[in-house]
Amino acid sequence: MFTIFGFYKFHKINDLKKNQKILNNILINNNLRGLIIISKEGLNGSISGKNYDIKNSIIKLKNIFGLKNFDSISNSKSKFNPFHKPKVKIKKEVVPMNLKIHNRFDKKSSHIEPRKWNELINNKETFLLDVRKPFENRVGSFKKSVNPDINNFKDFPKYLKKLKKNQSIAMFCTGGIRCEKASIYLKKRGFKKIYQLKGGILNYLKKIKPKNSLWKGECFVFDNRVSLKHGLVQGTYSICGGCRQPVSVKDKESKKYEEGVTCPNCFDKLTKNQKSRFRMRQSQIYKAKLSGKKYNFQKEYK
Repeated sequence: MFTIFGFYKFHKINDLKKNQKILNNILINNNLRGLIIISKEGLNGSISGKNYDIKNSIIKLKNIFGLKNFDSISNSKSKFNPFHKPKVKIKKEVVPMNLKIHNRFDKKSSHIEPRKWNELINNKETFLLDVRKPFENRVGSFKKSVNPDINNFKDFPKYLKKLKKNQSIAMFCTGGIRCEKASIYLKKRGFKKIYQLKGGILNYLKKIKPKNSLWKGECFVFDNRVSLKHGLVQGTYSICGGCRQPVSVKDKESKKYEEGVTCPNCFDKLTKNQKSRFRMRQSQIYKAKLSGKKYNFQKEYK
């Protein structure tokens, strides 16, 4: 059984290249996989491995950056390792929004615990905002939520400017970090009633039982589990080999679905040459499976 540990922390970080090497060594030496993003404003990561190795690595990571705790964490389990390899990336921002964050902002006053979230979003005066990408929203979301249909988070401020300052706005995302940035942006522009789901959807699905839940569908995650359900158990979605979009059980019933090649989303968009290449790749995967070998093809989520 593997542990998947997600975390983020807004904290000033200097000498990014040096810290990139240190973090990369920690992952390799502890047999961990996953992705950690570091920038001058902080770090954001999701790593997987054996529970003991995860705990040991987190202690080292906190010591390196002088951290007592993270702004948010998530823990889940998987029967297989959902990441291909370890990677540490340097970026200008942990979440690209052209907004610099300092670690002195108020992080807790607007964070709503999952058990109080239902009451907030059931209020007719609350504007419920899903700040994730459209394809994530299609996998699952809260009832009556609004998704701006924006594929690049850098464009999100254009949408936020349209919101009314006297609105009560409740935001949610997978783990909380995208909401963190969006809420800071709004507060800087004079919005007062800004709330976000503490720990994100993952925290909600972990703590709220299905009978009390306002969540519909599953939650897309950026690893090879693809989606999670209540209790953070693996969901039913897979990934299309053609367009890398989530594929549902219903999608697989379509004549436009071909494993490893196309799905209803991309069937009419791909060229004959592309489909041919994807079929060849899928054929190699089938042959590798039959012979009991591991096929090296991999596509990482961004």
